[in-house]
Amino acid sequence: MPMSWFLLSLALGRSPAVVSLERLVDPHDTARCSVGLSCHLWDGDVLCLPGSIEPASGPVLVPTRLQTELVLRCPQETDCALCVRVVVHLAVHGAWEEPEEKSDWELQEPRNASLLAQVVLSFQAYPTTRCALLEVQVPAALVLPGQSVGSAVFDCFEAGLGAEVRIWSYTQPRYQKELNVTQQLPALPWLNVSADGDNVRLVLDVSEEQDFGLLLYWDQVQGPLKTWKHKNLTGPQTITLNHTDLVPCLCIQVWPLEPDSVRTSFCPFREDPRAHRNLWRMARLRLLSLGTWQLDAPCSLRAKMALCWQAPDQGPCQPLVPPMLQENVTMNKPHEFPLLRSHPNLCVQVSSWEKVQLQECLWADSLGPFKDDMLLVEVRTGPNNTAVCALEAGGCTALPSNGSTRAAHLGEQLLQDFRTQQCVQLWNDDDLGALWACPMDKYIHKRWVLVWLVCLLLVAALFFLLLLKKDRVKAAPRARTALLLHSADGAGYERLVGALASALSKLPLRVAVDLWSRRELSAHGALAWFHGQRHRTLQEDGVVVLLFSPAAAAQCQQWLQHQTVESGPHDALASWLSCVLPDFLQGRVAGRYVGVYFDGLLHPDAVPAPFRAAPLFSLPSQLPGFLDVLQGGCAPRPGRLADKAEQVAQALRAALDSCTSHSGAPGCGEVWDPGSYPAFE
Repeated sequence: MPMSWFLLSLALGRSPAVVSLERLVDPHDTARCSVGLSCHLWDGDVLCLPGSIEPASGPVLVPTRLQTELVLRCPQETDCALCVRVVVHLAVHGAWEEPEEKSDWELQEPRNASLLAQVVLSFQAYPTTRCALLEVQVPAALVLPGQSVGSAVFDCFEAGLGAEVRIWSYTQPRYQKELNVTQQLPALPWLNVSADGDNVRLVLDVSEEQDFGLLLYWDQVQGPLKTWKHKNLTGPQTITLNHTDLVPCLCIQVWPLEPDSVRTSFCPFREDPRAHRNLWRMARLRLLSLGTWQLDAPCSLRAKMALCWQAPDQGPCQPLVPPMLQENVTMNKPHEFPLLRSHPNLCVQVSSWEKVQLQECLWADSLGPFKDDMLLVEVRTGPNNTAVCALEAGGCTALPSNGSTRAAHLGEQLLQDFRTQQCVQLWNDDDLGALWACPMDKYIHKRWVLVWLVCLLLVAALFFLLLLKKDRVKAAPRARTALLLHSADGAGYERLVGALASALSKLPLRVAVDLWSRRELSAHGALAWFHGQRHRTLQEDGVVVLLFSPAAAAQCQQWLQHQTVESGPHDALASWLSCVLPDFLQGRVAGRYVGVYFDGLLHPDAVPAPFRAAPLFSLPSQLPGFLDVLQGGCAPRPGRLADKAEQVAQALRAALDSCTSHSGAPGCGEVWDPGSYPAFE
């Protein structure tokens, strides 16, 4: 069997042990014997006919042990074949028969004779079978009964990579049971299959610049192999396969791109659990006609088919009673249904190893959705007797029945339909019985009338309750949002702003202020944060509150005159001014903005003129009006509003007293002096 040195070097050359393989140059078979024996190899092969065992009339030479060794037959330097060398160990079996009356000369003659044996070596490696014949002669001096005389070596039987070889040895004629040995030759140690996450990697450790063919195919039992991918490549290569492409019959075939090259196949996924799961995911049931179906799959499957009944409630598909004969499934081949008539509720289950792997209701597409039919099972109990039961989730309910199931309640009506042939026969067997599908629509319609009446009464009662609770539902308004904008005038003024924000948050208001969102402000930047908060507040029909301190009023005036403010602590003020000023200049103020300053810290005339377009309040002296504007149409009754105003006022007075206890206290801004600040017009 000629084989390229390329393929052998791939399979064997990467292993250090291969260095010790002997290389034979002679292209013909040869034989040699150990010292003292003489050997002759017959030309050509002989017939492999062991024959029956015969008794020996004297000492004979028989094989006692077989050994094999891998060698390389290389007629040329780069053209080698993997070859199996066979070593046969021989021994003398039996002894000379003692004659009754013979002279010394007659007795001595045969005892001094040499032994000649014809040893047959039979070789089998699919699809090759060969038999070689060796003549081995043992000199008389070595003919000692029961003793080993040496060995004979045969070179050699050629075999392919990955082949399983079997070798027998016997003599002609045969004096004992033949010896045999089986050896598995190396396959593809240079092809490595490994997992890579959800993928599978095929690593072909092929020498550089070596061209070879790669074929991925499905090895199907029925029919020829089915090609999936075929590539001509240059080594080395790493090929990635998705794990969903693995199936048990996926095989790999590799060969050098040379004339008459040997192809080596490898099927590494036959026992892979993922491959078996993928095979069932790929399997598909197809309805070829109303009475014929087919299971399509890339590989052969051990599976059985059975019919079941699927109710519209999407519960488990119920096996038919009595069960129809389960049929072994042949892949990609049409199968016939044992039915008289098809039905959308009849489904096909394909199971393997007692587990349902696949279920398809094949008639649902052609006959419409599931029907609310009851499957009646007619069982023949005698020559003229039958019993009827209804197939349900808990089993087959005998009719009539005193049970609490649906079929038991309608038992008499179902029996009447059965007897008057209002049911459709799906299957019939003269010995076992029959299956009938009985429509349940007429019984369902009667019950739906009562259900609709009950539903109408419930809807009327619910509508009445909604009318009674209408006012109470309206009394649950959503809290309004208030966004507080201020200048950074030091720790004392920030405490005053924080006190106002905390007091307002206790009212039905959602308060937003930068003091409570410093991390978010730092992450997004002041301008983006103020712009986003203003947009959200106004979009939710909230109100923006502008808090004016002496420094804030001065910075606003500077902005109006020069479109800039001093950098430093007033950067935040510049950010929110750029957001709100366009609304004031364009007259979009009413209902959206409110101005606020604190008693004793600022005169109202100090507020720049454009901002006086919004309602302006001094706190806490004008707190009730401020709260009324903040809450808009959701303001509480006057008595409750006064209580809320007093609570906020108490919180503000404490913080304001802390700021104004010393004139010009750091962090509170300068206390207002009528002569200190001119009115801004």
